[in-house]
Order: sequence, then structure tokens, then C-alpha cells
Amino acid sequence: QVQLVESGGGLVQAGGSLRLSCTAFGSIISINAMGWHRQAPGKQRELVATITDGGIPEYADSVKGRFTISRDNLKNTWYLQMNRLKPEDTAVYYCNADAISSASYYHTDYWGKGTQVTVSS
Repeated sequence: QVQLVESGGGLVQAGGSLRLSCTAFGSIISINAMGWHRQAPGKQRELVATITDGGIPEYADSVKGRFTISRDNLKNTWYLQMNRLKPEDTAVYYCNADAISSASYYHTDYWGKGTQVTVSS
């Protein structure tokens, strides 16, 4: 029905940058909020950033001023630009979307499989 695929993770030194991408595939009627979460080893999943269908972003305090979330509605794609990366940003990053598909017509929170971001000291 709906599948999310993220990419763009990798290994980078502290102070570097990465841009993550997420694309939704399938029978999508609409996507409301889009977002990014991350989970570091031994820690709980953490909200990183969200963006509404109107383009209003929100960020976790730990990434404000460094990360930027954006969306391309025509492509059903959203991005997380990560600048001035720190070792504490090391985690698996997951994209998610609140979407309605033509199959169910219910609001459903869909998740990608994750992409690894590793920031070395």
C-alpha cells in the first residue's frame, strides 16, 4: 500500500554534513505531517524533526540551528539536511509520514527501515 524508503546515511567526521532523503511509494491520497526520528545504540527512539503539510517545521532542541527539514510534495519526498554534525548524532535515522492511502482511507503512520548515520570524533 504505502512504503517509505530513506537514503543518504553514511560515515562523516564531526563538523561535517549529510542530507537524508525519504520517498513514499504506493497508493497515496495525501500525506499530512512528515518527520524524522533517530535511535542511538542502547537508547530510545527520539523525535528529530517534523514538517506539516503547510510546510511548518519543528525541531528537537538538540538539533535546532543545525538540521533543516524540507519537503517536495510533487515527489512525495522529504529531506533532512544535517550540518555541523556531532558524535552524539550517531544513530539510525527513520523517516515517517502520516498518510492516507486509497486502500484504507485511514490516517496511518508509516515508517521507513532506517539509514545509519555515524559521526566520528
